[in-house]
Amino acid sequence: MEPLAEDTFPKLLIKNAERMASRTALREKKLGIWHETSWTAYRDDVRDFALGLLGLGVGRGDKVAILGDNRPFWVCAELAAQSIGAASVGLYQDSNLNEVAYVIDHCDAKVVVAEDQEQVDKILEMIGRLPKVKAIIYDDPRGLRGYDSDKLQSFAAVKEQGRKRHATEPGLWLDEVGKGNGEDLALICYTSGTTGFPKGAMLSFRNLLTMALSLHEVDPRRPEDEFVSFLPLAWIGEQMMSVATALAIGFAINFPEEPETAQENIREIGPDLLFGPPRFWENLTSAVQVKVMDTTPFKRFLYERMLPIGYRYSQEKLEGRSPSFWLRAQYGLAWLLLFRALKDRLGVSNLRSASTGGAALGPDVFRFFHAMGVPLRQIYGQTEISGISCVHRGDEIRFHTVGKPIPGTEVRIAEDGEILSRSRAVFIGYYKNAEATEEALAQGWLHSGDAGHFSEEGHLVVIDRLKDVLRLADGTHFSPQFIENRLKFSPYVKEAVVIGKGRPFLTALVCIDRETVGKWAEARKLSYTTYTDLSAKRDVYDLVQKEIDSVNATLPAAARIRKFVLLYKELDADDEELTRTRKVRRAFVEERYQTIIAALYGEVDHIAIDTTIRFQDGKTARIKSDLAVRELRAG
Repeated sequence: MEPLAEDTFPKLLIKNAERMASRTALREKKLGIWHETSWTAYRDDVRDFALGLLGLGVGRGDKVAILGDNRPFWVCAELAAQSIGAASVGLYQDSNLNEVAYVIDHCDAKVVVAEDQEQVDKILEMIGRLPKVKAIIYDDPRGLRGYDSDKLQSFAAVKEQGRKRHATEPGLWLDEVGKGNGEDLALICYTSGTTGFPKGAMLSFRNLLTMALSLHEVDPRRPEDEFVSFLPLAWIGEQMMSVATALAIGFAINFPEEPETAQENIREIGPDLLFGPPRFWENLTSAVQVKVMDTTPFKRFLYERMLPIGYRYSQEKLEGRSPSFWLRAQYGLAWLLLFRALKDRLGVSNLRSASTGGAALGPDVFRFFHAMGVPLRQIYGQTEISGISCVHRGDEIRFHTVGKPIPGTEVRIAEDGEILSRSRAVFIGYYKNAEATEEALAQGWLHSGDAGHFSEEGHLVVIDRLKDVLRLADGTHFSPQFIENRLKFSPYVKEAVVIGKGRPFLTALVCIDRETVGKWAEARKLSYTTYTDLSAKRDVYDLVQKEIDSVNATLPAAARIRKFVLLYKELDADDEELTRTRKVRRAFVEERYQTIIAALYGEVDHIAIDTTIRFQDGKTARIKSDLAVRELRAG
């Protein structure tokens, strides 16, 4: 057979298996023990499962949907489908029935690969709505022994069927892989759907590998690197790291035992590369702050004296200046007394590349990690450009920006302020939606829907979604997301929704961070029973008001928040208030809480609440509460 040009994921897998045969490609923690899979075994698993899929009638042009947590089965199923010309479609593991049914049916999936009984139950419960699904393949057999659906097969059984076929047709899989090329559809990645049903963005191998290699130019990866995969693989951000970049460079991917143990498992692995959303980095910062409050006076003294040294040292470097000898000496002492142990405790001792994206990250969090020597960078992109278009480079980190375009990507600002981009990483189009595709790719540029501008240094500054840049009744423009992000920089605020379109002033619905505020309350011996009870406390209102006052001080007078309430529950994706990537579905939230919003613009100082909420396990509870409306000083 002719040597393969490595223009698809399966071809890269074969190349990596040849040159790094026994090195670890995947590592998964199960029952407290890390299990390793070599590149050779990874290739063989993909080959066997692919031939098993062929036996089920999956072929070129088909779709295979995958549902579950981050596990080796996911990437094996994805590459297996792609190796025989099918495309993979990822679903979020916490998706509800309607979301799962919509995506599976819309993408025309012939086979669904599900992790375990929980995900299988979702599929079987709505199988009548999924006439195109011919087989459901499960990875974890626990609890499924008594199921009698003729569509069910185990992952192991499908692999065994493929292994037998390989024994009789040893060249079949390589022939199938050889038919693929970089222009083939690799995956359909469904976007967040903040305004309705999500759209399926079609991405080719060329799109994804262009992005991976362009990022590699400005933020190099190495084959010996370790990466921990803990964000949903249905999200383009995780696909770009755990699949595209990992295969292009050849580094190892580590899968936590459970989503809840991700932080603990990160510390065990000590990754060289780490990518997390703002909330991940904010939680690490909050955890340190909480522990410092509970530690001994001596350790608290060290933390309070050494951290400012780290701030000064990192600021000098970020501003392009060489720290003085005296500052370097002080920082060396701070490293020995504080930062070395702190980095080890957080699992970031080996980090050479740390990134965040998906939303803005607070400057205080950036400063905290740079103070201890973690090179945290902001990235910006969208599903339709394979995940990344801009990134901070080296020490050129400006906390209010998202960096400069990566090599091969052009970015410009349209007359109406919209961010437009163009590169070989731009998607093929939306699946079965020609109208939306034409709109997104008008005049040969990808229309992001985001408003922004370039700084004098050439850094991109993202303001908000273009449609969300609104006007008050007096004509003043304001950006809800800009203000919301700054509110969420506070460790005490988990979510915020700023209201004001067509109204005389701005108000906010705020959700507290239960863990951080709970620790704060406990330290002050402030008793509470539930989230609703905690959020209604006057002391908690005072705490959050201080945070809002701080944000207001940085805003023009007309764009300041005048009133707010602390919601009696957290905004939740299961209640359709957030997307699966935790973006606020603004129109839905404003409609659901219209009574509260109306009261914010009235004369009342309390709102009587009598409603029913749904928990993750499906149970419901009735909530009767009295929400306080807190008015802030104008000006």
